[in-house]
Amino acid sequence: MSARDEDEIEDKSAPLIEHLAELRTRLIRALLAFVVGMVLCFVVAEPILVFLTEPIADVLRARGEDPRLIFTAPQEKFFVLIRISMIFGLALSFPMIAYQLWMFVAPGLYRSEKGAFLPFIVASPALFMLGAAFAHYIVTPLAMNFFIGFSDAIPALANIIVGEAPDVTAGPADAEMRTYFLGSVRESLDLSLKFIFAFGLSFQLPVLMTLMGKAGLVSAKGLGDVRKYAMVAILTLAALITPPDVITQLILFTAVYGLYEVSILLVRYVEHKRNQRLREEGILDEDEELDDI
Repeated sequence: MSARDEDEIEDKSAPLIEHLAELRTRLIRALLAFVVGMVLCFVVAEPILVFLTEPIADVLRARGEDPRLIFTAPQEKFFVLIRISMIFGLALSFPMIAYQLWMFVAPGLYRSEKGAFLPFIVASPALFMLGAAFAHYIVTPLAMNFFIGFSDAIPALANIIVGEAPDVTAGPADAEMRTYFLGSVRESLDLSLKFIFAFGLSFQLPVLMTLMGKAGLVSAKGLGDVRKYAMVAILTLAALITPPDVITQLILFTAVYGLYEVSILLVRYVEHKRNQRLREEGILDEDEELDDI
């Protein structure tokens, strides 16, 4: 192999090495941001845990019970706080992580592509926070009230069916056994986080559909034609990612289907803007649509 050929190979491999070095730098900075965010969140992990379990506490207070959660293993609460610090540390460091990712990808994009992606980078976290807030303040209290109150609903229903009224004069010796909710910290947190992630991810539907519309993968007409199939798919999704109570599933279905209709409007707007641009460039006639070509 000649020296000239070796020089050409080195010239071609140099950009790859530079990209790998830059990727390593970006990943290190993103990891450091995550570690810092995790440490900061671990300091306030206890208040975050109280905030996440507040819907359960409100339900217990309304029932006249002591709003307490228990842990059944010595290490359970410690690892719960670690888990909280990791999840919220990731959320806290997400702007820095997204910035590092953007700085790595942006040089390879055209100016029009940068302008197209930036709104979605901003909209995606905002929609996730909106879905998480919807889950925490609306869905979780309803679900917790249903689950915790279920222990009272079944005996009451049995008394109604049998035709017997509960004996309110019964003393401690002849009183019937009752079940009480003694919530585990880990299990209660898991349920709250499942709601938050389920609704947060579901609220990403407009972003996903609009990006697919920009790429030409979906159309407003196509999305409108498959509405009935989308309803079945959303109902199935609601049944899979939520606990088995009808109220929560209906709430998730209503929210996601509403976002599906919003997605159709956004895709239609994207198509309108694209057709307008093509008309200005002379590719389409005034009364012609891209789908007609």
